[in-house]
Amino acid sequence: MSDDDITTTGESTRRDYLTYGGAVVGGTLLAGCAGPSDESDSGADSGESDTGADSGARDASYSVSMEPMGTVEFESVPETIAPFTADYIDMLVALGKADAVRSIWYRGRYKTNHYDELDGVSVDLDGLTQLWNDGVSKELFYEMDADLHLIDPHSLTDWLAAWDQSDVDEVRDNVAPFLGNLIFRRTDDWHDYRYYSLYEAFEKVAAAVQERERFEAIRSIHDDLVATVRERLPPQAERPDAALMFAGKQPEEFTPYRISGEGANKEHFHAVGIEDAFEGTGVEGYTGSESLDYETLLEIDPDALLLRYHGRGMSRSEFEETVVAYLEDHDLGSELTAVQEGRVFRGGPIYAGPLHNLFMIDRYATGLYPDRFEDERLFDRQRVADIINGDA
Repeated sequence: MSDDDITTTGESTRRDYLTYGGAVVGGTLLAGCAGPSDESDSGADSGESDTGADSGARDASYSVSMEPMGTVEFESVPETIAPFTADYIDMLVALGKADAVRSIWYRGRYKTNHYDELDGVSVDLDGLTQLWNDGVSKELFYEMDADLHLIDPHSLTDWLAAWDQSDVDEVRDNVAPFLGNLIFRRTDDWHDYRYYSLYEAFEKVAAAVQERERFEAIRSIHDDLVATVRERLPPQAERPDAALMFAGKQPEEFTPYRISGEGANKEHFHAVGIEDAFEGTGVEGYTGSESLDYETLLEIDPDALLLRYHGRGMSRSEFEETVVAYLEDHDLGSELTAVQEGRVFRGGPIYAGPLHNLFMIDRYATGLYPDRFEDERLFDRQRVADIINGDA
């Protein structure tokens, strides 16, 4: 089937069962896009839930408002969901909806090691449809036939330039609606609509799948964790700075990524008070072309190194045996203060969801401030697993 075949209008499609703005006849998912919302019904803004009249009334219709799509209306809870970036998959896993997930932008960008510490929590990564294969095929969306696309459509049209707006409209009308917001960074000129924090976006997803109780329980653990860490942080003058960078397993150059600024993938760094080692150095951060050699890095000499790498992830022991060992044996790398002081850490995922966030806060608080968080686990893994599995 070609993309041209998909656009044939003579066949009955989901659009025959939908109208936008509120009415629906038939179908599982009532998908109405009522245009940009003023967010007056947003749980993230008003303190009230987006879940309709009663979060327990799962058979009642309800709506969720989120930029840039505006208001999306549901007749019932979507059973199959197609996300794009891994932060949104992590949200669904946290809400007990791992089995609903159907897709991923690129498998190598989804770090899943943290699920190993949560009993009974997992996701079938190999079973997900990878949407990026030298472009994004509309045919995959028809084949998945998901009830909801948990995707900011501007990810497809502006970020990756893979689709035109007409492609988005076609898939929305013929398959299922889009809901989502590119939250992991805030540096795109085309993103001229509202951003959401990690937990604001998480709340919207919880509303879409009617899992308010799980969301509130995970948020309570997060808030307690952040409060605990901040109460015990040393004075700001005593906190280390850090260089966040992409690097290979045997790095000879590094691609900088700034800690300063906003974005969901930086929230855990801010929670533990990490300062950006590149501040005031003229290093702009990730541009796709900027790189640093050891000589430049030695001039900056960060207190800590946070190294990101592409791939499904390494355990701490694998990281120490490969990356850290290489730096320790390197003529110039071994001169870095961070290497000599044992402050070289995995940099964590770029698409960090709420479960990633918990583990990253724990990792950096205990790693950077061992005298203040000595041999501790800063949140209860079993409690989190119980919430996800419905056993809490």
